Amino acid sequence: PGWHIECSAMASDVLGDQVDLNSGGSDLKFPHHENQMAQAEAHFDCCSWVNYFLHSGHLSIDGLKMSKSLKNFITVREALSKYSARQIRFLFLLHRYNEPMEYSENTMGAAADLERRFAAFDTSLGARIAEAEAAAAAAA
Repeated sequence: PGWHIECSAMASDVLGDQVDLNSGGSDLKFPHHENQMAQAEAHFDCCSWVNYFLHSGHLSIDGLKMSKSLKNFITVREALSKYSARQIRFLFLLHRYNEPMEYSENTMGAAADLERRFAAFDTSLGARIAEAEAAAAAAA
């Protein structure tokens, strides 16, 4: 239970006796967050230390949960050296926040393709708007 105490103590020190949103990976639902709540609620003598929990899915690389101990991780800097920030954002948009997400050449290829399609749409839309504005100005 030591790490539960550390987390609830740090959160309480920063946020006080009421936390609106607490988040973490889906593996923290039980027992970690349950223990955090029990400890903080006992300390503050309250019955609802956290209003909402947000549990995210794990990031996987080659089918395994990303982990330093498995040595299958990528830094943000490394990802940005291969893909644009916008392409990485599209990878996140392709997944629900609470479901696992796979980082691979295939998933990043799909995200990059979707980003290109949105960019082409934006360019086309901008041209159509400019044409409509020019036609409206000429008619006036």
